[in-house]
Amino acid sequence: MMYAPMGAFLLAIGALAGFMAGLLGIGGGLILVPGIYFGMGLLGYDSPHLMHIAIGTSLASILPTGLSSARAHWKRGAVDLVILRQIVPGTLCGSILGVLTAAQSSGEGLKFVFGFAVLLVAILMFIDPRRYQFMDGLPRQPWTFLVGVFIGILAALMGIAGALLCVPFLVLCKTPLHTSIGTSSAIGLSVSAPAAIGFLMIGFAEVTGVPFTFGYINLLAFAFIIPLSILMAPLGAKLSHSLNVNVLRRVFAVFMTIIAFKMLYSALAI
Repeated sequence: MMYAPMGAFLLAIGALAGFMAGLLGIGGGLILVPGIYFGMGLLGYDSPHLMHIAIGTSLASILPTGLSSARAHWKRGAVDLVILRQIVPGTLCGSILGVLTAAQSSGEGLKFVFGFAVLLVAILMFIDPRRYQFMDGLPRQPWTFLVGVFIGILAALMGIAGALLCVPFLVLCKTPLHTSIGTSSAIGLSVSAPAAIGFLMIGFAEVTGVPFTFGYINLLAFAFIIPLSILMAPLGAKLSHSLNVNVLRRVFAVFMTIIAFKMLYSALAI
């Protein structure tokens, strides 16, 4: 019973993360990282490794959620295999580099990275990147590979699947928004899988002080989040295909702005 509040909180976070993953193609990480970090803090778990745990647990949890979301978008024809073949090799390499960087970073450093990156992408979405499309498709190699590396590094440091960065990039390359979201949900699997394994390994020898934590992955959060997130992802994906594109973009931007300011405030307040 002493862990009942934590369990109830994690169930709610899982449901919201899955729904947002399907709705916006973000893999749920934007909900899970701040949710786990601030939630564990409110529940009384004070650890210098809390941000690492939030990121590692998010990366592990969004694997099945991202798969469910990608399948839902695939059924609606919103996943572009040509784009996947060009960008996934880069995101795989980048995710590994991101884990190595996280191993040398403090929790405060990771919060700054998360907050500033989310805020920058939110600004981009507010101004509507469709008005500034600069290509008729993806850039030639090796540029697309290098973009993938950058996305993989930053996504691993943030605990997200990478769609937060993939969506605006693909839109700037004149990919329709719904296709950008669907394809990004599939790209995210190439980031979250190796990064989750990496966070498990780099935290293996650490004493975190947070119960049910193995490496930098909290097993209780992992077990509670996944079921509802998988169930809610298809509902979010269904809704995304019935919304006006401008409404979807603004929802995306507003949500990211709130999360970014909250995380930056937390980092500055320490």
